[in-house]
Amino acid sequence: MNTFDLIVKNADIITASDRYHGDIGIRDGKISMIAAGLNAEDARQVIDAAGRMVTPGGVDAHCHLDQPSTDGSIGADDFISGTRSAACGGTTTVIPFAMQFKGQSLQDAVADYHQRAEGKACIDYAFHLIITDANPAVIAELPAMIEQGYTSFKIYMTYEALKLSDHHILDVLDAARQLGAISMIHAENDDCINWLTERLKKQGKTAPRYHALAHSPIGEREATHRAISLAELVDVPILLVHVSSRAAIEQIYWARGQGMHIFSETCPQYLFLTAEDLGIDDSFHGAKCICSPPPRDTDSQNAVWTALANGTFTIFSSDHCPFNNDATGKKLHGENASFDLVPNGIAGLETRMPLLMSEGVLKNRLSAQRFVDLTATAPAKLYGLYPQKGTIAPGSDADLVIWDTQTPKTISSAMLHTNADHTPYEGKEVQAWPAVTLSHGVAVWGNNQFHGAAGQGRFLACAVPFPSEG
Repeated sequence: MNTFDLIVKNADIITASDRYHGDIGIRDGKISMIAAGLNAEDARQVIDAAGRMVTPGGVDAHCHLDQPSTDGSIGADDFISGTRSAACGGTTTVIPFAMQFKGQSLQDAVADYHQRAEGKACIDYAFHLIITDANPAVIAELPAMIEQGYTSFKIYMTYEALKLSDHHILDVLDAARQLGAISMIHAENDDCINWLTERLKKQGKTAPRYHALAHSPIGEREATHRAISLAELVDVPILLVHVSSRAAIEQIYWARGQGMHIFSETCPQYLFLTAEDLGIDDSFHGAKCICSPPPRDTDSQNAVWTALANGTFTIFSSDHCPFNNDATGKKLHGENASFDLVPNGIAGLETRMPLLMSEGVLKNRLSAQRFVDLTATAPAKLYGLYPQKGTIAPGSDADLVIWDTQTPKTISSAMLHTNADHTPYEGKEVQAWPAVTLSHGVAVWGNNQFHGAAGQGRFLACAVPFPSEG
């Protein structure tokens, strides 16, 4: 009888804290032993990593899959295509959002989302909650939601159909404090956006590029400061999602200096795109890159890189929210639609880790250990999935990525596995891509082919990340 189902030999093993060479023995989907010189004859299968970097499978803690909309748009990816795309890019756990519509119970929102995911996910998944209606009955539901493993709530400070008042944000933060949960906040000033949008439209400035002006970094800075202030008032940790600008980063850095527990997230679009990608003329082409907050200028790009390296950012997520460039998505209201009517979101699940490995680790902007922390370990810890996910250790799930850093690739829509019909990173060269992705010790990606199957993924109930008052 074999001791192991699989041994990954000659691995350059990287965790958030260590880097060393060894072999990884896997049994029943778990890492059972890490040692030097494991005997290949003790395994049913052997993969020779040949000295290549081996990291934990990525945990993408911010993505939108088959999420119902309020405007009639249809996202490009469901749980099959989205998780397939994730696996091919080295991500083995995703946490998308169960969105509550106003007037809907959280339990009904979660039940609907389970129906959308059941039997489709190719890799493991958990759910965040989106709370759009924080009335007393909904707040009263939160303890039961926590018990069922939904320990993170996303709340919005903008979008008419989604935003909460400061009073209701405080109610949610207070509940999170009592329950030990984490609140994720989309911090943009809604009135600033609407005021600027009205002025731009009166001037006939409706092309996609004006989206970047309407979603000003000043509005992001103000909302970031206000979110921090509300968290300070309640004395509770929060996570600020998809931070895009130097102005917002400086608010987070200041709050950290005051001793506040402010976590933060950024995304690939703020490293690799700028406002110019939304267009330098009035053509509709830039609609493909409309997302909120929008990409900024090179100064903010540099600030994001610095904040990734120095620890200001806690996690690095894709905010994958793809819409096809057709009447179901970006052209929902036609090719001449005003920027404020274009569905917000871009694809990024598959390219998140290769982009950061190529441009961060291989170009010495980040250590390999910091890469692991940002893409796997920190999100697993923040959302109550560690050490099952996010590390390479005995007892952890055998979710691993063996990296190929010797074969340059040029990103194109044709090579990706999302259902989205375009990628914002078309034509960008990368030096790193997963050679093999393992989920529970089984290859779901290898030899440039997807080997997984719908329904392989398991739902994960999350633990609370912080001790509750009770």
